[in-house]
Amino acid sequence: MKVAIYPGSFDPITSGHLNIIRRAANIFDKLIVCVMVNSGKYPLFTQQERVDMIRRVVKDLPNVEV
Repeated sequence: MKVAIYPGSFDPITSGHLNIIRRAANIFDKLIVCVMVNSGKYPLFTQQERVDMIRRVVKDLPNVEV
């Protein structure tokens, strides 16, 4: 099984992020999107809000885990 991890702050998730997620989901058996905290930035959304947003936009991709 080929597994990939896509780390980032995703604050907020953009269409560019989603494009990478969709392409990676086609290449790998499983893609883990890891929502990180960047202490050098002042986030617009909380970490949980970002996780929830990403889960909503990737709900049609069964091999993507957030």
